Amino acid sequence: MTKRQTRTPFPDLDQVRELPVQLDYVIPPEWEDRNGHVNVQFYLTLFELGGWKILEDNGFDEAWMQRSQYSFFDLEHHLRYLAEIGVGDRVTAYNRVVGKSDKRFHGLYLIVNESRGRLACVLEYMSAGVDMRQRRTAPMPLELLGGLDRLYADHQKLSWPPPLCGIMAP
Repeated sequence: MTKRQTRTPFPDLDQVRELPVQLDYVIPPEWEDRNGHVNVQFYLTLFELGGWKILEDNGFDEAWMQRSQYSFFDLEHHLRYLAEIGVGDRVTAYNRVVGKSDKRFHGLYLIVNESRGRLACVLEYMSAGVDMRQRRTAPMPLELLGGLDRLYADHQKLSWPPPLCGIMAP
């Protein structure tokens, strides 16, 4: 067995809230599993519900994607469950860009259980830009790349280092 590497600590709630809220949602009853908490599949649903907002807030909404015929596909996810979420709990989610290239971006999606005052989950992801006409990875249009450059620079100024899993390459 190998010695476990020391990980960057998870941010506290005040640190997470340095980012804008991407989603504010109350968990519905049909999300409960046999263990009495939110089923694992719905953590990805929360990501789907709020994950696009980081791009939309910067002008890259569905209409832009239709015009440009450019979008993103996720390549990889790493989920870390930190605290339970139950039916009726109110959650908020936040998105942080932690790396980028001309074709990909690497981010963290942080889910806070507001009802219980806990960071509930960190979803680390890698997304690739895709030319939708060819459905193949392609360099980002310059306006999109510039927007991600600004986000990345802003997120680098946060008071906390990103708690990365250490196995995803940007």
